[in-house]
Amino acid sequence: MTVQTTAWIGLGANLGERAAALRSALTGLGALPGTRVLRVSSLYRSAPVDAGGPDYLNAVAEVSTFLTPQALLEALQTLEQAAGRERPYRNAPRTLDLDILFYGDVSLESAGLTLPHPRLHERAFVLLPLAELAPERVAPEWLAGVAGQAIERWGGADWGNILV
Repeated sequence: MTVQTTAWIGLGANLGERAAALRSALTGLGALPGTRVLRVSSLYRSAPVDAGGPDYLNAVAEVSTFLTPQALLEALQTLEQAAGRERPYRNAPRTLDLDILFYGDVSLESAGLTLPHPRLHERAFVLLPLAELAPERVAPEWLAGVAGQAIERWGGADWGNILV
């Protein structure tokens, strides 16, 4: 473990019981060693970007964690696997997708992890929920760049109140 850091995690699912998978992911996030869910955005419904399949449900969680970026990534991948996530090809439909969007102010580029998330500025399903929690982290030009993407608020922030 390292120093306590605030991180923002993107949550998404487009297969199975999507809302239940996201609630379960929040429970799993809160159960990670040295990690606490601080806040959760509203729930959004969006069409897949660069992929096929059913619409996604997405949200962003703000967490406080003592886990290192790599340890957090490994824990998120374990939660995905527990939810039945398979990776048959890039951008395949998924039962659960968890991405580290920001880990404090850390910039990192390794074989398995890039921080901040390299494509977050291209995706409305990340930017809109992130802007609810951390508007200072979302550049106005990013929002303008995704204005044409199909997305709608599907539920208020109370959907995730099981932890906050």
